Amino acid sequence: MTPRPPLPADLFDEVCPSALLPFRFGDKWAPLVLACLEGGPRRFSELRVPLGRVTPKVLTQSLRGLERDGFVSRTVHTDPRQGVDYALTPLGRSLLEPLAAACAWAAEHWDELLDAHERGTAREAATG
Repeated sequence: MTPRPPLPADLFDEVCPSALLPFRFGDKWAPLVLACLEGGPRRFSELRVPLGRVTPKVLTQSLRGLERDGFVSRTVHTDPRQGVDYALTPLGRSLLEPLAAACAWAAEHWDELLDAHERGTAREAATG
């Protein structure tokens, strides 16, 4: 297996536009997991570096959901380097282009999305 550079801890900005998307690719964290796997298979511990805001339990749930839906494969190694790798399936890889388009759209409409989110939150607080 060709070594890959480690995932940087700051791969995702703390204020990530994915939280403001009005549509989801799987669960809240699925798009970030897919982005982490774009460069090749990764172990759970590698995914935890840029996804530090995600609890291990929630990351596990996200990975299981992505595996269940056919976007991610899980390979258990029993050789000397024992462990589990997660990788994109061809179906998962096919999501990268629409995901990139959704991220570009969110970046283009960032201010509008923030304003709408703040108005909605204020409305909920006033009626809650």
